Amino acid sequence: METVTVGLLGAGGIIKGCHLPGLRRIPGVRLLAVADPAPGKAQEIADSAGIPHAFTEPERLMEMEDLDAVVIATPNIAHPPLVHAAAERKLHVLSEKPLALDPGTADRMVVAAEAAGIVHMTAFTYRFVPSMRWMAHRIANGEIGAPHHFRSQRFQDYGDKHRGWRMVKEICGSGELADMMSHRIDYSHMLIGPMAGLFGKVKNLLPERRGEDGSPLPSDVDDWAALIVEFESGCTGVFESSKGVAGYGQGLKSHDFVEVNGTDGSLKYYLHQPTTLWYAKPNGMYEAQPVPEEFLKLPGSPRDPREGDPGQTFRWDQAWEFISAIRENRPASPSLADGARVQAVLDAALRSSEEGRWISF
Repeated sequence: METVTVGLLGAGGIIKGCHLPGLRRIPGVRLLAVADPAPGKAQEIADSAGIPHAFTEPERLMEMEDLDAVVIATPNIAHPPLVHAAAERKLHVLSEKPLALDPGTADRMVVAAEAAGIVHMTAFTYRFVPSMRWMAHRIANGEIGAPHHFRSQRFQDYGDKHRGWRMVKEICGSGELADMMSHRIDYSHMLIGPMAGLFGKVKNLLPERRGEDGSPLPSDVDDWAALIVEFESGCTGVFESSKGVAGYGQGLKSHDFVEVNGTDGSLKYYLHQPTTLWYAKPNGMYEAQPVPEEFLKLPGSPRDPREGDPGQTFRWDQAWEFISAIRENRPASPSLADGARVQAVLDAALRSSEEGRWISF
């Protein structure tokens, strides 16, 4: 089996909970180095995971001669220069979302990666939820006929907690819109197809939030976002996402709901029940259906779908898709192009909210 040598750019929670455990389960993956500018963070991960090199400068990691690929899990503003640096060095790249702060920059990232001939991927992890994969399969096979409505809700309760750089617009681009709704936009593309236009609205609920030590910190990003969209197919869609909804908690057990209604039936999904899907025929009631064995993980994945919390472990299949695409010399899915398509929607949503009008693509 071909050895793939990987470097990690970033040492935050998404590396620890998603990328690192996924990569470590794949035979033949060699984790060579980790880099993070925060003092001690890279070394902490290197020590705990047995990674031989730790840096505070990403450039030093990128310059390592025997590197094949990098995972970029940094604040959003750093994604573009790191993707371009990876492309220049012919390094395969998996970048966290959103790709950039504006669609033009995201498009240039795709062009650079394509010109370099590298495997490129955007980290839209929710595509790998077993029930989401089965939902996509059933819609593509025509089980609910032609989809005519899509709806998505993502509700969490973070109170007045400040979430660091994710609440600084010049670093992240937008708040809830880029953070959580970007995932839902991506899998609406996967389930339904491209959008034709939208009306968007975003709102900052708390311009001042509480830091870890209790001190007040400014927040200039959206805490709530909503979209009304029309897809090119004629299907309509409604999205709502917020971190300011009391009663819903935080993380994997909070409210994450998707429903698609079609001419011949409906399907709905909840993230906190990732191995169950709900199906209804016309004039019938919803019935819970267990996800079949073949959809519990990606084909060939070394992950045991019965190991650990299924609301967390599905994320590890993302690494399998990335490494498999490198070994098989094929495009990865979702690609940077999928990330750029979402970036265009984020930009349109912000413009629509500011200008109070419908935006067509």
